[in-house]
Amino acid sequence: MGELTGIIAALLNWLDSMLGSAFYFPYLLLGTGVFFTLYLKVPQIRYFNHAWRVVRGRYDKPDHKGDVTHFQALSTAIAGTVGTGNIGGVALAIYLGGPAALFWMWMTAFFGMTTKFVEVSLSHKYRQTDDRGFIVGGPMFVMEKGLNLKWLAVLFAVATVVSSFGSGNMPQSNNIAIGMLSTFGIPAWVTGLTLAILLGMVILGGIKRIVKVAEKLVPSMAVIYFIGGLAVIAANIDQVVPSFLSVLRDAFTGSAAAGGFLGASFAYAFNRGVNRGLFSNEAGQGSAPIAHAAARADEPISEGMVSILEPFIDTIIICTLTGLVILASGAWNEKHQTDFQKFDTQFIIGTWHEDSPSDREQLFAHLNFGESTITPFTGDITVSNGIATTTGYTIIHNRSIAEDVRFEREDQAYSGSLTISDGKILEPVVLKGRSLVHSVDLTSIAFTRSLFGEFGRYIVSIGLLLFAFTTAVAWSYYGDRAMTYLFGTGSLTAYRLTYVLGFFLAAISDTSLIWLISAITIALMTIPNLFSILMLRKEMKQSIADYWVKFEQDQSQR
Repeated sequence: MGELTGIIAALLNWLDSMLGSAFYFPYLLLGTGVFFTLYLKVPQIRYFNHAWRVVRGRYDKPDHKGDVTHFQALSTAIAGTVGTGNIGGVALAIYLGGPAALFWMWMTAFFGMTTKFVEVSLSHKYRQTDDRGFIVGGPMFVMEKGLNLKWLAVLFAVATVVSSFGSGNMPQSNNIAIGMLSTFGIPAWVTGLTLAILLGMVILGGIKRIVKVAEKLVPSMAVIYFIGGLAVIAANIDQVVPSFLSVLRDAFTGSAAAGGFLGASFAYAFNRGVNRGLFSNEAGQGSAPIAHAAARADEPISEGMVSILEPFIDTIIICTLTGLVILASGAWNEKHQTDFQKFDTQFIIGTWHEDSPSDREQLFAHLNFGESTITPFTGDITVSNGIATTTGYTIIHNRSIAEDVRFEREDQAYSGSLTISDGKILEPVVLKGRSLVHSVDLTSIAFTRSLFGEFGRYIVSIGLLLFAFTTAVAWSYYGDRAMTYLFGTGSLTAYRLTYVLGFFLAAISDTSLIWLISAITIALMTIPNLFSILMLRKEMKQSIADYWVKFEQDQSQR
């Protein structure tokens, strides 16, 4: 099993290195946003107030074609974006890249506001009606009808179906299960089974039931989470300004070592910040346009205006709150007691110390893929009553030097010999000890350092439950529309049942493996989507001009 896990991990890491973690990907994503921001003359600022008026229904007409209102479409799209990326994803970005990663999440969001404006407008323009009378739309229709590239449309639709599991299903279920286990002691399988049943009850009802759930839960979950986050900031108010300054100071240099955090290079912080920013707000991924295509509007540009608000709400507001909570609390660079996951654990040759400048330099290079003398450990070690007696190696877990490590099997202290191959342990034992933590665990710890004390964990768990569940609901709709495009409406029942099953199975799976799968599937959607909107840039610019001409005419007739 250990060798199989290693092979799978190596394959996924290779795929990720070719896609989302490749050097070109953040430049492609940010570059597209920068290009459209300049090409369309900063629409995320110029049209910001107009977007709020549109979403409030100020310009709605009863004869507009569509299945849902502007607000319902926005709520569904926000439900799809505001999920574990805002709670666990921000924590993961800071854990990987330090404070600098938050800055690049901001940049992804700011320029992503324009990217989303473009992709939503084009998808709404090329939407169609399925054989059951419901609106279907999304980048696949843009690629087929706007670019006459059927093969690219099929590729995107397939990637959307896969990504509905990798982005909207598995990470959400896995993080909910972790939160429920750590806070309430509820076994992962119980959480997974219960929520899978509830998920099935919602998504089998189709778009009408999905939007009703989204428009009720999205505002509630935002209020609960904000109260909890502000309580942490109030309790650590003296650290808020230094935290902001560290984000700005490290943005173009990378984050230096601090506490148990061994540092991150600029390239690593930049890549992870952009990558996690995309996972959070999905600008450029092509997912939200599927929800917005169903909105009642006769002007595609008006629905594009509404989508400008999504990255602002999702990343500029909610992710910033999470980031400040994690940084101001000080939890991000401290070691905490945790169960080690094999995917994040490595044995390296030699005894290394984080308080040694030369050791830190080598560890920094090793963790940030630079030139390092560090090599994986291979050999046998002896363990007595849970404590290793063999020396000559160091255990790295969660990008930090592990401390107070104990070996257990079936909840009992282990004694005997263990084989380590290329830095990975082969036997089915569990390692526990102190190291950095990430994802939901890190956010939960940060939320306990608030005016609410330990009760802060409950706020994270409740917020995560609502955030992640609504994300899974929204993404089921995205996959639903992609399946309709590929195979027709007859395929929907099988897809929905598989989606529910996947939600249950992900609750009992490895966290880090889930995050890696999600990163790969995100890139598989994003790259063809960015290509298509860049190809239609002139059409987009003309559509905006036509919209304002018609808008002025409509206003003069009122």
